[in-house]
Amino acid sequence: QVQLVESGGGLVQAGGSLRLSCAASAGNFRSYAMAWFRQAPGKEREFVAGVSWIVEIPYYSDSVKGRFTISRDNAKSTVYLQMNSLKPEDTGAYYCAARRGNVIREDDYDYWGQGTQVTVSS
Repeated sequence: QVQLVESGGGLVQAGGSLRLSCAASAGNFRSYAMAWFRQAPGKEREFVAGVSWIVEIPYYSDSVKGRFTISRDNAKSTVYLQMNSLKPEDTGAYYCAARRGNVIREDDYDYWGQGTQVTVSS
């Protein structure tokens, strides 16, 4: 079992920045592909960013590319999401997810965190 705990959400004005963190309990953290998803009220959960488990290749949705950066620190079993130039449409609950294998944009991940709320005011 892998437990994921997100932190770093909050309220920020448009154009501002936030850094989300996701701490994993897995001892073999480096063997998992990690991803961030988000869900806005009344909308389906969507892929935001992911990072692979070997060469740490990042993947982004078109809506956040160039503004968000995903990274991982295997020594700390933590994945980060640096969010810059935030927009009101970035508002939602952000979830960390882990799976063995490749990063995928569908939500077929083995483990999920409880989520952290991000609210961007205009």
